[in-house]
Amino acid sequence: MSGGGHNRNVFTYDTLVHAISGAAGSVVAMAAFYPLDTVRSRLQLEEGRQSKNTLATIRELVAKEGPYTLYRGIVPVLQSLCASNFVYFYTFHGLKELRSRSQTAGSDLLIASIAGVINVLTTTPLWVVNTRLKMRGIGVTPERNNNEYTTLYDGLKHIWKYEGLDKLWAGTLPSLMLVANPAIQFMTYESIKRKVGVSFGGAQPPAWVFFAMGAIAKAIATSLTYPLQLVQTKLRHGHKFPNLPPNAGTLQILFYILKKHGISGLYRGMEAKLLQTVLTAALMFLAYEKIARFVFRILLYKPVLR
Repeated sequence: MSGGGHNRNVFTYDTLVHAISGAAGSVVAMAAFYPLDTVRSRLQLEEGRQSKNTLATIRELVAKEGPYTLYRGIVPVLQSLCASNFVYFYTFHGLKELRSRSQTAGSDLLIASIAGVINVLTTTPLWVVNTRLKMRGIGVTPERNNNEYTTLYDGLKHIWKYEGLDKLWAGTLPSLMLVANPAIQFMTYESIKRKVGVSFGGAQPPAWVFFAMGAIAKAIATSLTYPLQLVQTKLRHGHKFPNLPPNAGTLQILFYILKKHGISGLYRGMEAKLLQTVLTAALMFLAYEKIARFVFRILLYKPVLR
């Protein structure tokens, strides 16, 4: 099929549909499970907070701060996620178009890693502002930033103006290392999808199968990379460790947490993170597959009227 004048191109209609479907799917999923992400942030960033289970933490937050606090900063998170997943899915499927049709786990891992690096370099500033907006007004944000901005755009301008451009890319190194997370996730997902496709004889699997595939892929990826995610959150937000310089790097923070809290310190908030990312990823892949199929069906396969 690769002979003739078949022109491989990153900028295809297919790639755009995948990108829009991936972005839409991620927004649907994050909106559904956002309170779990709030719990994860609070456990990772608030040193004094006891590591309780997710439900206990949600109850405690609602009792002390009201239900609104569970959805603090949801708008900029959804905006960033939409942009981030558009970039990721577009790059991933665009690079797949350039490769031969025979996909392997190794090529999926490579493509997903490249897509991840491009995504990190372009969207890190959005996530830096997000982490700050989410934690505002609860005693863990640097004072000078407390009431300065409320939107993503204002936050980007404010940090650039008052703290310097480099602060917008805080946590980029662990983020680049964390490219391994979606790369492992996509590799696992695509591998399972190929096997499932064979067992269903090319027919569309039921919705729960996509949900389960997304959940398994994300559980594996998150378990393998969680300590780096913890450090990334600390770097983006600005850590509060008294014995470390403000500009402490990834390894310094990792070793500090290890020394002070032991191995369990590196997995603080992981139950909430696993619950949130596994459910969110599962719903995202389900929504993505359904939306993509729906769009292709409407726009690509409608009968031609002469």
